[in-house]
Amino acid sequence: MHESQKQNIARVTRRQLFGSTAGGLGVAALSTLFRSDLQASSTGQPTDGLPGLPHFPPKAKRAIVLWQGGGPSHVDLFDEKSKLLEMAGQDVPASIRGGTRLSTMSSSYAKWPCVPAIKAHRNYGKCGMRMSELLPNVGSIADDICLVRSMHTEAVNHAPGVTYFLTGSQIPGRPSLGSWLSYGLGNATDNLPTFVVMTSSDKGKTCGQLFFDYYWGSGFLPSRFQGVRFRNTGNLVPYLANPSGMNARSKRLLLDDIAAMNEAHLADYGDPEIDTRIAQYEMAFRMQTSVPELVDFSTESPKTLERYGPNALAKGTFANNCLIARRLLERGVRFVQLMHSGWDQHGNLHTQLEQQCVDTEGPSAALVKDLKDRGMLDDTLVIWGGEFGRTPFGQGDPNKPTGRDHFGKAFSWWLAGGGIKPGYVHGATDEFSWNVTENPVHVHDMQATILKLCGIDHKRLTHRYQGRQFRLTDVHGNVVEDIIA
Repeated sequence: MHESQKQNIARVTRRQLFGSTAGGLGVAALSTLFRSDLQASSTGQPTDGLPGLPHFPPKAKRAIVLWQGGGPSHVDLFDEKSKLLEMAGQDVPASIRGGTRLSTMSSSYAKWPCVPAIKAHRNYGKCGMRMSELLPNVGSIADDICLVRSMHTEAVNHAPGVTYFLTGSQIPGRPSLGSWLSYGLGNATDNLPTFVVMTSSDKGKTCGQLFFDYYWGSGFLPSRFQGVRFRNTGNLVPYLANPSGMNARSKRLLLDDIAAMNEAHLADYGDPEIDTRIAQYEMAFRMQTSVPELVDFSTESPKTLERYGPNALAKGTFANNCLIARRLLERGVRFVQLMHSGWDQHGNLHTQLEQQCVDTEGPSAALVKDLKDRGMLDDTLVIWGGEFGRTPFGQGDPNKPTGRDHFGKAFSWWLAGGGIKPGYVHGATDEFSWNVTENPVHVHDMQATILKLCGIDHKRLTHRYQGRQFRLTDVHGNVVEDIIA
């Protein structure tokens, strides 16, 4: 048999081995960990990322995404238009609508009744940033945030829209933003995961959207770079406690033996997932101490808890997740992704939008204030937004609309800290809040800007897969320099 044939057979056999075992390797709650020290005497020191990164001095050492799932209404919250009030009930002109792509729920409408903001707007802060009265707490940090009114996306449905921003593609399978940052920059702590995800929802579960694992997945990157999801019920991280009859010393000895066996397999087969398995066991051992301390809120002052609101200590709420997120960030976690659903107001705009704001805008502002008081905001990037906005026309009975449909042609986000220009409004839309008229910011542009703030050139952070170099922004994206301080 020719030598090349032997090598090919060996490769195929190895692939078969990896394919049959990979499903048993992932312990989802412990799978973003970097291999630091395979020995039992792990130093607990942070691990560097790729050689040459960061590409330039980062303005943000850490980042948090406050994801508002379902599509927050920019028309009602951030982009007031007097023309919609003037023409309430009348159709949005065809000259404005053009050939805009809409969801199948509204694309065949015969009428397009203008619906103005459901609550009045006012100026906030010294900068005079104009936002809805539904956002008094976000308004109180107006001088610290940058409001981007010119976001746009091709996506018109939830899962593709979320996937688009978080992975750079509307089709699942690419690495998420947090995974790219973990892969490129390494971890800043060895006692907690580098990339943590927490989820929450409105009490009535009105949104109906699911949070899929690929929203924080590592795609074709090694699985140690995927996000660790902290649970919102039961134990924050499952399987950390020792079984009955096992103490810390016996657990340590057991892990030493397991590590030795895994290292032997790693030497034989070179499978990177074995490397991940080793790191998982070691991180789990260290998290037995770090996680209980993380959620010990007895050290938080009454003033801080009051700032986050009445649900600050209610497990699984957005407020509690924001508080935990701050504690994660100050303990060295590089990227935190909070995902909250409930913004999909197709038929309950006049009741549910206000409830969503009550549940989320206070804790969002509290997190920014808390980081600022602790001297962390300057190098922590806070990102607030959803997959798209809502239609300027009403949904439902055209004579009495009760909701708004998905809308990707124009919508709003806000950002704070981490090198962002404070007290600044970027971009603008037309008098119907339909078309972007100034400084458009595409999903890929926002991704490129976030990476830039973290010290990364988005065109140079790549990974070779299936014969080509992939990056978060695919072959697109321009840094939005105007929003950088």
